[in-house]
Amino acid sequence: MTHQTRTVTPQSVVWLVGASTGIGKALALRLAATGRHVAVTSRSAERLQALADQSSVPGAIKAFPGDVTDTRGLADVVARIESRMGPIQVAILNAGDYEPMALEDFDPALFRRLIEVNYLGVVNGLAAVMPSMLSRAEGQILVTASLAGYRGLPRAAPYGASKAAVINMAESLQPELAMKGVQLRVINPGFVKTPMTDKNRFHMPFLMEPEAAVDAIMKGLEGKGFEISFPRPFALIMKTLRMMPHRLFLALTRRMVDSR
Repeated sequence: MTHQTRTVTPQSVVWLVGASTGIGKALALRLAATGRHVAVTSRSAERLQALADQSSVPGAIKAFPGDVTDTRGLADVVARIESRMGPIQVAILNAGDYEPMALEDFDPALFRRLIEVNYLGVVNGLAAVMPSMLSRAEGQILVTASLAGYRGLPRAAPYGASKAAVINMAESLQPELAMKGVQLRVINPGFVKTPMTDKNRFHMPFLMEPEAAVDAIMKGLEGKGFEISFPRPFALIMKTLRMMPHRLFLALTRRMVDSR
């Protein structure tokens, strides 16, 4: 039997992981401004409290520090949120890490670090929040991947691989979750001006400000599609590259390497 998921309402309890900087911070403030009750999680209790204090709606944002690499700790965070605020209707698993890597800097430790945060951090978040949603046969989970997860791009092997894993996992889990009343969706941003993209030393096409990214996510929250991707022109380019034969795609990316 297929259950119908509920539409996100302004009174929803939202759990936002990775909320202390960048897109997550801007998204937390916007969600709170629309009347939602927002539980925010990251490792820094100080940054989370500063974020809560910054909200235009006093008390709308509540801090629940936690580490996405700590499976049991993240489950405890969810238990505390639901005990204090009520059932989580929407979970946005947005924690992420990034470091570009050239071939001469090939480092297994970097792959391990990004997989721990970007992929296994999402796995831990899912493990923490899915049981209560499944027991109620309702809820919505959004996981942040990236347009970089569509295809392998130069100097992005550790990051792109971790995001491709998130997309693949979400595609695998979505049908069963949907049958049980839980909606699993993927957020695939392009380049957004944040402390992470500040590490790049190349031209970033269609670079967006965090507020523009939040506009796209807020619009997507009210929809039902599996993917929320933005900015639209860059998403279309990356979707086209996804379908390109390897011979042509690799010739293109070799030119990208030569031009740097």
